[in-house]
Amino acid sequence: MTRDPVLAVEDLSVRYTTGYGTVDAVRGASLRVAPGETVAIVGESGSGKSTLALAALGLLPPDATITGGRVLLRDDDLAALDDGQLRRLRGRTVALVPQDPAASLDPVMRVGRQVAEVVRIHGLARGRAALGIAREALARAGLDPDEVAGRYPHELSGGMRQRVLIAAALAGEPALIVADEPTSALDVTVQKQILDHLATLTARSGTGLLFVTHDLAVAAERADRVLVMRAGEVVESGRPGQVFDSPQHPYTRELAAAAPRLRGGTARAEPAPDEPILELHGITKTYPSRTGQDSGRPAVDGLHLALSRRRTLALVGESGSGKTTVGRLVLRLLDPDSGRITFDGHDVTAARGPELRALRRRVQLVQQNPFTALNPRLTVEAVIADPLHAHRVGTPALRRRRAAELADVVHLPADALRRRAAELSGGQRQRVAIARALALEPELVVLDEPVSALDVSVQARILDLLAGLQRDHGIGYLFVTHDLAVAHEIAHDVAVLRGGRLVEYGPAATVLSAPANPYTAALLDAVPDPRRRRPATTPSPL
Repeated sequence: MTRDPVLAVEDLSVRYTTGYGTVDAVRGASLRVAPGETVAIVGESGSGKSTLALAALGLLPPDATITGGRVLLRDDDLAALDDGQLRRLRGRTVALVPQDPAASLDPVMRVGRQVAEVVRIHGLARGRAALGIAREALARAGLDPDEVAGRYPHELSGGMRQRVLIAAALAGEPALIVADEPTSALDVTVQKQILDHLATLTARSGTGLLFVTHDLAVAAERADRVLVMRAGEVVESGRPGQVFDSPQHPYTRELAAAAPRLRGGTARAEPAPDEPILELHGITKTYPSRTGQDSGRPAVDGLHLALSRRRTLALVGESGSGKTTVGRLVLRLLDPDSGRITFDGHDVTAARGPELRALRRRVQLVQQNPFTALNPRLTVEAVIADPLHAHRVGTPALRRRRAAELADVVHLPADALRRRAAELSGGQRQRVAIARALALEPELVVLDEPVSALDVSVQARILDLLAGLQRDHGIGYLFVTHDLAVAHEIAHDVAVLRGGRLVEYGPAATVLSAPANPYTAALLDAVPDPRRRRPATTPSPL
């Protein structure tokens, strides 16, 4: 017997009207979510998946118009409701778990009161009673109310902040939760915990879950049904095994092929042995504690590492493991408390002035978020040539030629040099950041989570680009990542950090297929695996 859906989207079309014309963001899309069912919408940026999710919440922006179809939340047609009626539905019938908890939580309000505010707004309770319901919601989201209710968002980890958003969504006991990329910025172990918890809560309460993600592997592992969107259309839908293992549409096959996965051994060709270009000898770095009453816990504790030319060393670990601090120490943006850093056989631990400036010509950085790392007021040509200008290399004409050469090396379109970062896609912006890092012909590049914010197919192309550049130019990469599947794709060697200490270190093929440390094994177990699916609930037909 088919259960009545909590959400039914029927042949929906949505059009945006902009200063540049109209954009059909969703075209004839249909889906249903039954009580207790998890339905995943998968697609890259611009596919229309977020517009479809906003339509389910009745939150389409003013420049969006529903040009066909309808959205039914239980028996309510959202297009026929006024703002007041929609506000009464949100939080009670449908709730949102947004992508970025840092941007979604009020930084000056304690989290317990923020969850209680949801309870109060929807008229469920007031005063102490609202705080009591908020504490219950925090507990259901896997948090200790006594520990977190009185704290501010910045005092919590990323995973704890995401659980606060889940608590806020649960407070009104909705029939449907829309989770928009709720784990894309989280470590794999925290991601697993959050998704496990959402699955438990929806199964226990019968709440439907509409899960929006760009990661087909996560969707295939977690969802009862998967819908794949491209250019506003649903191009494929079905059971996870069918969609991931036997995709019918060429775009779905592309997404499945691009998803990084652990296959029991690295595919990277081993370069010829070479002398280390970078060595860390017993490096320790401790940040002061927040209270200032003690020296704090070491962020990096007695670390020994080595990296050769033409090789990639992946630093992996959860947030707080010390991997970003290691990158900053290598770049000499931080001074170690003890130990030595040698580059090309020279001790650069205390490098200053001209020596440090010379070092920074040979060691460059590619940051995580290219949108914030690139000057929005400069053209792409000026951004790529900026290191040449800063180090007074060449004439303006030579810098322009070098920028054009590098744009071609990283496969940017011919017209990109005259454009600005905001006019490029996320993958194109990251290519600009890589071209800028190559401008001074460095021997070592530190890559700090360079693909974590990108769609999987764009991510695959960037990883292929980096491998090709290393092969052609002999660059060494220090690759900082929390994703072991990405490390498998790019790294020759892997160093696993936990609490600032090195817990495992060796060839990628060994570490990622036969880990010696339980912590490494736990990280590997947390990597999304489409073959490891939880039991599905009875699906509702499209």
